[in-house]
Amino acid sequence: MQSLSNRAKQIDRSPMNMWERMYLPAIVKGLSITMKHALKKNPTIQYPEQTRPFAPVFRGLHVLNRDNEGRERCTACGLCAVACPAEAITMEAAEREKGEENLYREEKYAAKYEINMLRCIFCGLCEEACPKDAIYLSETFAPANYNRRGFIYGKDDLLIPNPVTEKEAYEKAAGGRVRKEVTVTADK
Repeated sequence: MQSLSNRAKQIDRSPMNMWERMYLPAIVKGLSITMKHALKKNPTIQYPEQTRPFAPVFRGLHVLNRDNEGRERCTACGLCAVACPAEAITMEAAEREKGEENLYREEKYAAKYEINMLRCIFCGLCEEACPKDAIYLSETFAPANYNRRGFIYGKDDLLIPNPVTEKEAYEKAAGGRVRKEVTVTADK
């Protein structure tokens, strides 16, 4: 019977000669490969002192963004939770009250926002679904933890530092994502 892929190879079943039965050529070939790799430069990165360069498309921990005035961008629309295929995002909305205009950008905000990192697959769909650019995936690894509760990040864990009060911490947390917002004024 002929195979479908035509990739079948005939096996040589002739008896081995004396030289092949001693396995010396195979042992010498294996040792030469081992020595070649042993003399190469060590590819190990000494992690705390050295960091590996990330690809531009790397997706790490989630971050809830703020605008330049320090107000939260999230309006609790729920599009990120709907877009998440792993159903890792949960949120509860609340109405902004008088005197909270400097805390929240819109009338509605996320009173509770949680991401279960054990369920998250770091696909980035939440980032793409957000119309307010309120969530993005940073270049930070998810740290190790000893219990499952430590992998459920709340709003306090995810929120980026305030750019008005903590400028250096905000720029460090935002990385290359610090944007200058342009305000358009209508000339009469």
